[in-house]
Amino acid sequence: MNPTPVVFIHGAWLHASSWESWNERFSSFGFAARAPGWPGEPATVGEARRHPETLHELGLDALTDHYARIVRSFDTPPVIVGHSVGGLIAQHLLGTNAGSAAVAIAPAPAPGERWPVSMDAGTFRRLFANAVTEQESAELFERHVVPGSPRLLAELGGGGAVQGVDHGNTGRGPLLLISGQEDRLVPDHVTRAVYKLYGDSTAVSSLKQFPDRAHSLVVDSGWRAVADYVLVWLAERGIR
Repeated sequence: MNPTPVVFIHGAWLHASSWESWNERFSSFGFAARAPGWPGEPATVGEARRHPETLHELGLDALTDHYARIVRSFDTPPVIVGHSVGGLIAQHLLGTNAGSAAVAIAPAPAPGERWPVSMDAGTFRRLFANAVTEQESAELFERHVVPGSPRLLAELGGGGAVQGVDHGNTGRGPLLLISGQEDRLVPDHVTRAVYKLYGDSTAVSSLKQFPDRAHSLVVDSGWRAVADYVLVWLAERGIR
């Protein structure tokens, strides 16, 4: 039997390598895990910091199309796991029946939010990693953080991004939404509001709220609890 593919999609300010632990965890359970970067994304965090201009003109449509091509390239529809902007894209792709299931972790900003294009260590600590120690925040910053795309962040701040998601599709695969209740970038109430948008659909929609967790919940020292919850949720729906 061919292993079920999983595609991980990272959000703004993180590099694709931020999924390394998730890749290893899902692979150990027999999934064919992949974490493809954004189009034009440099191969390493250091290179991305040295050449922030590579992603300056990347917009949401181009980013979504990029992952749509990847997801549709598999013989078996993959599970799509996205964090932040990646969570928004995961929902969009599931709504077009491109994947077998999707997990959207702290997905998309609240409309009208103005996110910084680049984060220094202090901003990262205040907005992204506010639920861990200062030392861990500093280590996460050095290991994972890269500049964002001004065009993409401007589009997200305009509030129209969520309108592209088909919340009423009754034929899609199951969807899991995850929030951190201490998240300052995508507050818990924003994820709960997204969950309510699926209320009229008979397709499976689930919500999991992690207490005492911030936007860094996919990369900080508590990442495994989130990853293992996703693995159990998938198994309960026959996806192994």
